[in-house]
Amino acid sequence: MAEFNALFDSAYELWAFWIAVVALATFLLGGVFLTTRPQAEVIGHPKGLFLLFMAEMWERFSYYGMRALLIFYLVQHWLFTDSEASVIYGAYTALVYITPVVGGFLADRFLGQRKAVLFGAVLLTFGHFFMAFEGDGGQADATINIFWLALALIIVGSGFLKANISVMVGQLYPRTDIRRDPAYTIFYMGINVGAATASIICGFLGQTVGWAYGFGLAGIGMLLGLIFFVIGKPLLLGKGEPKDPAKIAGGREFGIYGIGLAMVGLCWLAIQYQQLVGWVLGFFGLGLVAYVLYIAIGRLPREERDRIFAAIFLIFVSIVFWALFEQAGSSLNLFTDRHVDTQGVAASMFQSINAIYIILLAPLFAGLWQLLAKRGAEPSTPMKFGLAVIQVGLGFLVLVWGAQSVGLNVPTPVIFIFLIYLLHTTGELCLSPVGLSAMNRLSPGHMASLIMGTWFFASATGNFAAGLIASATGAEGVGEEAGKQVVLDVYSTVGWFAVGVGVVVMVISPFVKKLMHLDTLEDESIDDDLEGQAEGPGEPQGAGIHPTTRPTN
Repeated sequence: MAEFNALFDSAYELWAFWIAVVALATFLLGGVFLTTRPQAEVIGHPKGLFLLFMAEMWERFSYYGMRALLIFYLVQHWLFTDSEASVIYGAYTALVYITPVVGGFLADRFLGQRKAVLFGAVLLTFGHFFMAFEGDGGQADATINIFWLALALIIVGSGFLKANISVMVGQLYPRTDIRRDPAYTIFYMGINVGAATASIICGFLGQTVGWAYGFGLAGIGMLLGLIFFVIGKPLLLGKGEPKDPAKIAGGREFGIYGIGLAMVGLCWLAIQYQQLVGWVLGFFGLGLVAYVLYIAIGRLPREERDRIFAAIFLIFVSIVFWALFEQAGSSLNLFTDRHVDTQGVAASMFQSINAIYIILLAPLFAGLWQLLAKRGAEPSTPMKFGLAVIQVGLGFLVLVWGAQSVGLNVPTPVIFIFLIYLLHTTGELCLSPVGLSAMNRLSPGHMASLIMGTWFFASATGNFAAGLIASATGAEGVGEEAGKQVVLDVYSTVGWFAVGVGVVVMVISPFVKKLMHLDTLEDESIDDDLEGQAEGPGEPQGAGIHPTTRPTN
């Protein structure tokens, strides 16, 4: 133990690591204790909720553990330039947000959520373990093909798992059960615990001990999640099974899995040729928006048409937000590693800050909105979007000011990293949870899935755009001070751009609010409420990542 503790560069790093280990172990033991109780429900909820909590906690542990290291792995091990690595990272995260649309569709129509989650978990487990195959490094090393395969497996596995596991939480409760919202609060604690602890534990091991240890531990986490999900099947009470078993009879189920493996092959190509991802997003994204507008203009009555216009406006604003917010895993990660006085803490460990802020601030924001609503002073959804974009821009401007105030030749004080993440998180809490809720409220029942699919294409587009912005910060070979200035110039530009966009959104928000026609909005009785619409801000993109509708049980 003493030899291991000697690996830490500072007491801050040591304490952060062991606190994360203790927190993860505490939630693990607590989950095991709750799921093994003899009674059908514990602390007022079905035990299946805590099974899903455990599975999701370990899945997010594996995903965020790998994500914290990915940009460093691309630059330091595979020797890509900053610009190349940033575009690869952006393409990867974009694909992660596209595949859930397909995974959710296949689960809805054929597999059911449980089988889809299981298949996704198997793909993720293999993907994370393949990440541990390092080879000798450099792009000429044939082992890099295993790395591409690992990313493809993780992309498709996330599509099948993330698209469906949050839906299963809702299926454990009747539609009118008042425990649904608290259940999603518990479930999303699993996401944030997994995200926060993974960035610290896997980040330290990967950057300090060796890449294989960081990625390997992420794989072990995913394997634990898979084991919990398989053993705990009885706790799901038969939920998430295929709606029509005949559709997957006679070997057709394996045909669906074959489609999933074909998707792995496509993603293997796409992640290597990132231009393909850009073209796909551009072509299908614009086509999707054009189709939505065609239906809205040609087939819908005036009020419903106006609501679709409002939804499309919000969707385009969200692209700006995610393009800047998602600098966290790429350019901001590299900036922290190279130009910040981290007090001896590995840069990847700072990826945990967002998740920790969400745990601390999400209840405060929920209470704030409720308090303002009671007083008739709650900002409208467009106003919240404007505030979100302004805050993400201010985050960059604060970092630029902090770095320039001490001089380019001096490491930036770490407090400014905490400040940028604080402003980005408060911005996220203004946009992410209300965005999905707005998509649901503004969509006619027969267009709910179409609008939600457009929202996720926008999220993917924002992630890809984030990679392009991050690529502009690459400045190899010009010296540390000049390279730092290049990054700060980009951050200053996008920061002021975001503030300007946010101000415009706030100015026109009353007009957009009128388009929403909230005074005439009525519930429909055709069972079109989206699963997970009350899930809350678990992570970027917030609630249910998958546009299914609630069952009528």
